[in-house]
Amino acid sequence: MCIPVDKPKDLFKKCFDFTLADEVKAQGIYPFFHPIDETEGPVVSFNGRKLVMAGSNNYLGLTSDPRVKQASINAINKYGTSCSGSRYMTGTVNLHIELEEKLADYFEKERCLLFSTGYQTGQGIIPTLVQRGEYIVSDRDNHASLVAASIMAQGGGANLVRYNHNNMEDLERVLQKIPESAGRMIVSDGVFSVSGEIVDLPALVALAKKYNARTVIDDAHAVGVIGKGGRGTPSEFGLVDEVDLIMGTFSKTFGSLGGYVVGDRSVINYIKHNASSLIFSASPTPASVAAVLATLDILHHEPELMVRLVANTDYVRQGLLKAGFKLMPSRTAIVTVLISDQMKTLVFWKKLFDAGVYVNAFIRPGVMPGHEALRTSFMATHERHHLDKVITEFCTIGKELGVI
Repeated sequence: MCIPVDKPKDLFKKCFDFTLADEVKAQGIYPFFHPIDETEGPVVSFNGRKLVMAGSNNYLGLTSDPRVKQASINAINKYGTSCSGSRYMTGTVNLHIELEEKLADYFEKERCLLFSTGYQTGQGIIPTLVQRGEYIVSDRDNHASLVAASIMAQGGGANLVRYNHNNMEDLERVLQKIPESAGRMIVSDGVFSVSGEIVDLPALVALAKKYNARTVIDDAHAVGVIGKGGRGTPSEFGLVDEVDLIMGTFSKTFGSLGGYVVGDRSVINYIKHNASSLIFSASPTPASVAAVLATLDILHHEPELMVRLVANTDYVRQGLLKAGFKLMPSRTAIVTVLISDQMKTLVFWKKLFDAGVYVNAFIRPGVMPGHEALRTSFMATHERHHLDKVITEFCTIGKELGVI
């Protein structure tokens, strides 16, 4: 008797079966990976056509600032294009030390440590500090980088538990179930990237004290937007001393690339000597670090940029609300318009693109079904006619598609 043998499964079968992107491209409504030819900050060029950029995280518009660009050029001329090594070995230059000292001072913490990307920062903190038998307590809507870092820690024996988004009653329920003898770390975005909503930090800190938990706040979308002098969420609530670690990225307000964490000297020193994402990764390039130093100086001396950013965002937010759009709750630089239908979101995105407005489409699996949305974000350098263009096109297309 011949017994049939199952054919071995091809690892790449999932790739061959993935057709959604090609199907959306065929309909002309694919919203991702569109190459920008040129950018002036609030206006970008696609294939020679000018669009208002209403989807960038360049909150203060500093990526195009001549002072920031010149700082990068000067660094390349002095240090070259790469440090050619990790911070742990040959990859540290004096610019890294200078920026760490200035950021620690800016965020009113003892020490700072730089990472090569914001994504790697979470991977340097969470798996390094939360080890076997200890607990990560994470908001369900935290950024994907924090989720990935938490899963890494799980692989090392840590426990991961999640609480409902920004729900402090549920956070307490979760904390109550953790053994008193176990170390625990509460991890949350300061400003959530999809909605622009701000964490209920006072309640979170109070629970951390009550249940002897440490806290990490990812302020990627908060710095330069809220807080005294743009110092982010802990500063906004007067809780800088109560938050253990504040992390973030240079790819938004700071107009560059890289990441950082600030906190107590002993904790930063431990991360510095144990984080694999730092030790085994090439250090931030001199040009990237020099750009951050320049933007930090501008933040110190030009607070009016934040005032302008808030005014611009509020102007669009009120315009869209008045028109009848449903927005996610936010008072930050992010204005997210709920569409609640995947195909309609993609069509809306394409019509905006064709009309000269670039925004971000959020569809499954990035958001839950029924939460499909168009996320807009604004800059201090947007002028009123740019903002009016965004509002006008949203209203025209919203009526056409029956969204309003």
